[in-house]
Amino acid sequence: MNGLATQELYVLAGVLLFTIGLWGTWLHRHYVRKIISLNIMGAGVFLILITLGYRGTDLPPDPLLHALVLTGIVVAVSATALALVIIRRLEDSRDE
Repeated sequence: MNGLATQELYVLAGVLLFTIGLWGTWLHRHYVRKIISLNIMGAGVFLILITLGYRGTDLPPDPLLHALVLTGIVVAVSATALALVIIRRLEDSRDE
């Protein structure tokens, strides 16, 4: 496969991941499943950004987009941890 067809495949996979995550946030009522769906959406966005950073075999990839994706991964992990703690506290307060 040439570079353009490969890029299109990765963009399509990113859009598919984003769509699956969006569908999951609308479908599920459980908060943990919603957080997982949001993480799947984020993975789709990261995949699209990495694909957009590719400039061909002769040039190096765009370092700005890679830095943004790396920062986004760190923020997503932190936000997921915070959301899980908040959900746990909400469920603990319901039990009391």
